Parts: sequence; C-alpha cells; structure tokens
Amino acid sequence: MSDTKLVAEARTQFGKGAARRIRRDHKIPAVMYGHGTAPVHITLPGHDTMLALKQSNALLTIVLDGDEQLALAKDIQRDPIKPVIEHVDLVIVRRGERVVVDVPVHVDGEAAPETIVTTDHTSLQLEVEATHIPESISVSVDGAEAGTQILAGQIQLPEGSTLVTDPEALVVNVTAQVSEEALEAELADAEAEAGIEREEHDEATDEPAAAAEGEAASGDAEQPSDEA
Repeated sequence: MSDTKLVAEARTQFGKGAARRIRRDHKIPAVMYGHGTAPVHITLPGHDTMLALKQSNALLTIVLDGDEQLALAKDIQRDPIKPVIEHVDLVIVRRGERVVVDVPVHVDGEAAPETIVTTDHTSLQLEVEATHIPESISVSVDGAEAGTQILAGQIQLPEGSTLVTDPEALVVNVTAQVSEEALEAELADAEAEAGIEREEHDEATDEPAAAAEGEAASGDAEQPSDEA
C-alpha cells in the first residue's frame, strides 16, 4: 500500500468561525495525535485530501515544516449535504507497527441460478501492519448453491493479516429465491396468524347476477314501443 503525501500548515486559530474561514480557502482543518505526542492542529489541502481519503484506510505522509509523519485517518467528519470534508482526526503510526482497521468485503462471482446473495458484514476487522493495509477482501460465491454460508473464519485473508472479527460471524449468505406463489402463501399465513380475514371474490355469485342483468336488458330492447 503506497502512501499519499500531503503538505500541511500549522493552525493557530480555532473555533467554528476559524474552521469556516479555512474551508472557504479550500482547506480542511485537522488534528494529528498518537504515540504520546501532544495533539498538533493543522490544515490540509482540500482537493488532495479529499482524493486521498476516497480510499479506505489511506496511509498518509503529512509534511509539516519539512518534517514527515505517517498517519491514518481515524475519524472523518463530512457535510451531510455537500461533498465537503469538515474535519479530520489523524492518528500517528510507525513503519512496522500493527494496527486494527476495518477492511471492506467485496463479493465476487455469480452464485447458482435462482439464488439471492446477501452480505451480512460489509467489512472485517483485521490487525495488519500500518504500511501494508489491504484495500479490500475478496469473497467468491461463484457457483454457490442455496444454503451456502461463509463465515469470517473461512475467508482467506491477505498475507500478514490477523482476523479480529469473531470467526463465527456470518459474512455472506446464499439463499433460494422465493417465488411469487410462496410469498403469497407466506403473506396469507401471516394474515391468518394476525386474525386478518381476506375478502374473497365469489365468481359463482357474480356470474348469475351478470347474466340476469343481461337478460333484463335484452327484454327491454325487444319490448314493442307504444308509439307504434
């Protein structure tokens, strides 16, 4: 995993007003801490930081006053409406240090016909070297039949990784696709248990009524007119 270099500036002004001014200048307020060091308040270049943080667990090299420091984004605060990062918490890491991170799960392949694949865990917690964080974990469901369940402990992890998530945690579940008839029957059973009665259409009653209406209309048409 390659690291991204970001040139930071020391920050001396704090508060909401100062943060808004920083963002107006297309920069992002941040704080960097870890390994017993005092928190360092900095600003980061907005565009480059947003690009770097599109990748999960991005390893960053923060350059401040000529000194370089490896860091991982621990917390990213985003604007709920606009595509803007409001603040970033960075944790300092060292080369060779092992860290615990959430790594996304990607499901590959096509399961057997008439099945549905659901992902119960979209990520797994792994302990890895800070400089060798995998971008994702691939789980193949190619040809998997209904009833297949893939647990965390069954997944092949990237080299050098240790699973932190419960090994018995269900990650991928392959089930049979439910037919429309089965869904209708299940709904009927649920309604019956809830005491809900369905209104059934009685075709046997409706047909004679329709026939009688037709005969009456025919009789009216054949009746001679008094005007004749």
